[in-house]
Amino acid sequence: MSTDASTRSDDTEALERALGPLPADTQAIKAVEDSCQVPTYAKYPIALVRGEGSWVEDADGKRYLDLYGGHAVALTGHCHPRVVAALRAQAGRLLFYSNMVYSDVRALAVEQLTGIAPEGLRSVFLCSSGAEANECALKIARKHTSRMRVVSMNEGFHGRTLGALGATGIAGYRDDAYPIPTQHDYVPYGDADVLAETLSDDVAAVILEPIPSMGGIRVADDAYFRALRSLCDEHGALLIFDEVQTGFGRTGRMFFGDHVGVTPDLITGAKGLASGVPAGVVFVREDLSQQIAPGEQGTTFGGGPMAAAAIAATVAVIVDEDLPTRAGETACALWGALDAVPGVESVAGRGLLLGINLDRPAKPIVRGLVEAGVLTGTCGGNPNQIRILAPLTLSQEEALGWIPTLERLLAEEPA
Repeated sequence: MSTDASTRSDDTEALERALGPLPADTQAIKAVEDSCQVPTYAKYPIALVRGEGSWVEDADGKRYLDLYGGHAVALTGHCHPRVVAALRAQAGRLLFYSNMVYSDVRALAVEQLTGIAPEGLRSVFLCSSGAEANECALKIARKHTSRMRVVSMNEGFHGRTLGALGATGIAGYRDDAYPIPTQHDYVPYGDADVLAETLSDDVAAVILEPIPSMGGIRVADDAYFRALRSLCDEHGALLIFDEVQTGFGRTGRMFFGDHVGVTPDLITGAKGLASGVPAGVVFVREDLSQQIAPGEQGTTFGGGPMAAAAIAATVAVIVDEDLPTRAGETACALWGALDAVPGVESVAGRGLLLGINLDRPAKPIVRGLVEAGVLTGTCGGNPNQIRILAPLTLSQEEALGWIPTLERLLAEEPA
């Protein structure tokens, strides 16, 4: 990190003046969180307190190269100066007012979003998360078609709220104790023949992550996506791309459909949309948008002033710094280097959404990387896969600099 120690100290002192003393070190932070939080997440044994670009720092002063981006959230890098400046300025103007009034910063945010949207999808609904965006998209599809059935992928993940969970095909996230909505069918990702057998004229929508992530990163061929579009048109079903992870340039294009020449009817987004401020969006086909009546969709915090400022700044950074192109070029260099590493069987994905497929379980390697100061992720759908969800600002030097550490760990850890 290039930020000097005095600036970091000033920020911490200002925060403590506002809040009171912060826990002093990793052990103190861990003790408080473990005792006070519902034990939902399995966490790395580190406590991060600051970040800049592709790097984060823990409470004990150790630096980490962040190739995981807080689960694909740090799209513009940690604490991008333009995003930080926008948030600081907006915090001094107005922290919040609801959607019952207009907002200058929200107007700017939606104008920015519709400016990067695919042709025909230049109407947006702002919300607070990916799960909320997916539930909204499913509601729109069911209302528009007057149908209830939804088809999604066995490997797909769309959120943990009950409606989104109904579309989530990964069995480990569903539980008989949850009243999962009925009329959901699941098919294998990438298999157009099975999809054709499953679709009928009572299906409201097909929803999928164009590149599955939690179910195992891989990419279907272009013909599959063209068949998907054609089958939905044939049966009058809406096509929903869940781009919570793939959107806003991560794959090397602004949206995944740009790779394959396919435009869905709705696109959902979140994660890096606001560089870390909770925010979600649904891009809606314009004729569908005109059919939505007041009161059918709503959310208190969606498009609030702070989130809107972060969205507008994030989109401006993505466009002005051409982060999609940068992500594609950096990924190309990283892919080439990984192909030469003994123990790496293959690499899958696009842009900086990559799955590194090993010839052995990934968890011990990922743990070793954390100890060595490199943050990556594992994958429930493929225990041999390391997931890379790095900031799009990652430099080629940073992208390649950790490869010797990976080689060393693979040489030390038996296959």
